Amino acid sequence: MIALSLAEIATVVGGQTYDIPDPSVQVTAPVVRDSREVEPGGLFAAFAGERVDGHDYAAQVVEAGAVAVLATRPVGVPAIVVEDVPAALGALARHVVARLGATLVALTGSAGKTSTKDLIAQVLQRHAPTVWTPGSLNNEIGLPLTALSATEETRYLVLEMGARGIGHIRYLTELTPPKVGLVLNVGTAHIGEFGGREQIAQAKGELVESLPADGTAILNADDPLVRAMATRTKARVLLFGEADDADVRAENVRLTSIGQPTFTLHTPSGCSDVRLRLYGEHHVSNALAAAAVAHDLGMSVDEIALALSEAGTLSRWRMEVTERPDGVTVVNDAYNANPESMRAALRALAAMGQAAQARGGRTWAVLGHMAELGDEGLAEHDAVGRLAVRLNVNKLVAVGGREASWLQLGAYNEGSWGEESVHVSDAQAAVDLLRSELRPGDVVLVKASRSVGLEKVAQALVADAAGAATGGVDAR
Repeated sequence: MIALSLAEIATVVGGQTYDIPDPSVQVTAPVVRDSREVEPGGLFAAFAGERVDGHDYAAQVVEAGAVAVLATRPVGVPAIVVEDVPAALGALARHVVARLGATLVALTGSAGKTSTKDLIAQVLQRHAPTVWTPGSLNNEIGLPLTALSATEETRYLVLEMGARGIGHIRYLTELTPPKVGLVLNVGTAHIGEFGGREQIAQAKGELVESLPADGTAILNADDPLVRAMATRTKARVLLFGEADDADVRAENVRLTSIGQPTFTLHTPSGCSDVRLRLYGEHHVSNALAAAAVAHDLGMSVDEIALALSEAGTLSRWRMEVTERPDGVTVVNDAYNANPESMRAALRALAAMGQAAQARGGRTWAVLGHMAELGDEGLAEHDAVGRLAVRLNVNKLVAVGGREASWLQLGAYNEGSWGEESVHVSDAQAAVDLLRSELRPGDVVLVKASRSVGLEKVAQALVADAAGAATGGVDAR
């Protein structure tokens, strides 16, 4: 974080100082909300949650080196007391961003935000110092914390923006006004909360509405609802995709034998070949979005292609591929799920399965509940089950309650009978089944909404291999 005195911070956030002997003392390290992440010179933001109250850790964080605590009540150590800690963080982020010389890049979309943000970050950091959203901390708390981690040396600030309703992205852009705005797609994630894709498009488009006239709106030419957002911005528009009129596009898209995409990247400044280290054809669109951002910020096509070809996965549980010593491949994509990302993951599994089947292996899709689909839930789960059959996935394991039964029903109605699909009650039942039936060469995809906790399945399968290698005990 750029250095600010406690007096200045108190003024910016409209707070009162308590137990601060010298208000001129500066905060020089990041603002954090986890007491374990406090650094000397930092500021601790105390949140009162359902199970843990950050105020209880005030003395501990000051002892660890925090200059003060941002709190809603006096805590017996140096503190700036405000009515609303998230609102105070937002005000502080707005103040810091205004003082930075960095270019702000913001992105949103129904699917692929975090993977694309990670690609953008890895490309831009080869060009200049870059700070980006860790994981998917893309809300009114995570976004200010990311912005506050920037320093005077930061040239690019890459911010992922999520929304669960109209006005959410508008609020985030007011805290951190972007110069470059990217919209990936409009899908069905959170459709139960929004009410329809048109409402989702309205919310996502708030990003391009916020851009200045000398900014750039980067839009997916292959998504009609995103392309239409060109009329909602005064910024320059740059299109990416596989459409013929896209400014940044891919040609000769192919998948390697293990499911990694290759393509020729075309930009207004030339073309260059890319071979991604990521798995699944859906990452081509993500890579094109990252390339469009990098092109707009002045990188050459060869620089972009090289950076994309060397980029990996930064955020956990997103198509994390682990090859076990016994020949089983575990694909942990269990961080979250919606219909679009579920379809993309299944297609990636099918591509990876071609090589597996050549050596006698099978493909397994271990799938669970996709949350927040509202009235579309039955149809969407049924459709995913059907797609698994159409893609010739060998084994479908539907994990959980009602929604999992809809997944299996879709597979059954598409022609998956006998033991090709099975419904189990929970993650442990899935682990028990897989342990008894996996064989060398198999590829296992694990995916569901975060609330299901299916990452436990992938972690157990990976731990099994580690335990076997060291003579360890059962991973359960």
